[in-house]
Amino acid sequence: MNIPANLKYTKDHEWASLDGGIATVGITDFAQKELGDIVYVEVETVDQSLEKDEIFGTVEAVKTVSDLFLPLAGEIIEFNESLESDPEKVNKDPYGEGWMIKIKVADVADFDGLLSADDYKALIGA
Repeated sequence: MNIPANLKYTKDHEWASLDGGIATVGITDFAQKELGDIVYVEVETVDQSLEKDEIFGTVEAVKTVSDLFLPLAGEIIEFNESLESDPEKVNKDPYGEGWMIKIKVADVADFDGLLSADDYKALIGA
């Protein structure tokens, strides 16, 4: 299972990377494997400011629909629109082309409060 050490994670199986004050967010390799074949990603919160742990969208797989939780408070500034026509990118490349949103982070110090790769591995028993 792929759990890159350079990313941060949440207990809800989202990952985040930080570049300046902008965070890129997606779901983890573990989450996409648990969900199975992803058929739709819905994010209708672009240009909205949300608090940490608020629902920013949903991911739909063949078997289930799961909420997506924001790992950091801030304004959602971009949705990966390529997922509208090719949601399988989340399965194929969850940490690359399968990213979901970009956030203008309210407080970059909050990034350090997310789980490290080792903490996330412990959470999922990897």
